[in-house]
Amino acid sequence: MPPRDSVNALPFANSAEAGHSAKASQIEREVMELFEQFRDPVLRYALSFGISVHDAEEVIQEVFLSLFRHLQLRRSRKNLRGWIFRVAHNLALKQLYANQRSYKTTSDRTIAEEPFDPTPNPEEQMSSAQRRHRLLAVVHALPETDQGCLRLRAEGLPYREIAAVLGMSLGGVSISLTRSLARLIRADGR
Repeated sequence: MPPRDSVNALPFANSAEAGHSAKASQIEREVMELFEQFRDPVLRYALSFGISVHDAEEVIQEVFLSLFRHLQLRRSRKNLRGWIFRVAHNLALKQLYANQRSYKTTSDRTIAEEPFDPTPNPEEQMSSAQRRHRLLAVVHALPETDQGCLRLRAEGLPYREIAAVLGMSLGGVSISLTRSLARLIRADGR
């Protein structure tokens, strides 16, 4: 008997197993496509919480594992992008709080440790660093909800999806972003 080396040639005890396997493989393909599409934006979003790259990668793995389970259980497919960001939001916050309990880290220190672009002269570097510090101070002084709105908008999510991810009204998102951007503009002196 020739060896069976293709998925279609696998011996199934009955057709129900074959159907289940085909459905699982269809879900796997869908999750992989969504992973390819949203990995980088979700990674940036998770990193915006001030967690390490390693922790953000763990968050991404959990998000897409949860998505696989969600689809496997035939739950709602409505607005999967918003669902992905909502799960990433919750897991990143959970990781941030876990990190804060075990050791003190701040996103300011992480950002301050980033290397500066070597092309500007020292005066431009100093001016840029002062501006960055001033704007970061404004962002960190914002309420968590406003910070979340800014992070999600920076990832390109429309107001409706931001509202769904953060559990806010559409008007609340608009007010939050308007207020936050006004504060940043005032702090920037422009």
